[in-house]
Amino acid sequence: MGSKPPDGTVIADGYLLPLSDGVADVTFSSNVLEHVADPQTFLSELARVTRPGGLIYVSFTNWLSPWGGHEWAPWHYFGAERARARYQRRTGRPAKHTLGENLFAVHIGATLRQVRARDDVTVVAARSRYWPFLDRAVVKAPGIRELATWNLLLILRRCPP
Repeated sequence: MGSKPPDGTVIADGYLLPLSDGVADVTFSSNVLEHVADPQTFLSELARVTRPGGLIYVSFTNWLSPWGGHEWAPWHYFGAERARARYQRRTGRPAKHTLGENLFAVHIGATLRQVRARDDVTVVAARSRYWPFLDRAVVKAPGIRELATWNLLLILRRCPP
């Protein structure tokens, strides 16, 4: 068993946070976006509870990265079902993730376009989380970013209503 979370910690469904509008200075989501069926609704909820001027920290493992298939990576490049079957053959147990159920193919390019089109947040930074030495230009390079970034870190600022 893990230790008790610190006082004031809120653990809840990311689609329905039990917080009032604009009460958080910072909201944080690490490696969750690829596990929700509707990333834009999830991001809307983070924005809703973040005060204007506050920061939203979101990182996720993109599908085309070497770890996009999670425990069955990098075999996901040959198809999710094939990768899951290989995982079960090699480990003797079923994979914990199923594409389209609790793991979703989230891509950097599409996510950046969707976030930039929003009027409730602005992008402060978009870079590789695990490879911070990579120039931010890598995130701007279609194709390369999907493989090289591995895990995208987005820092967003909540805009005034």
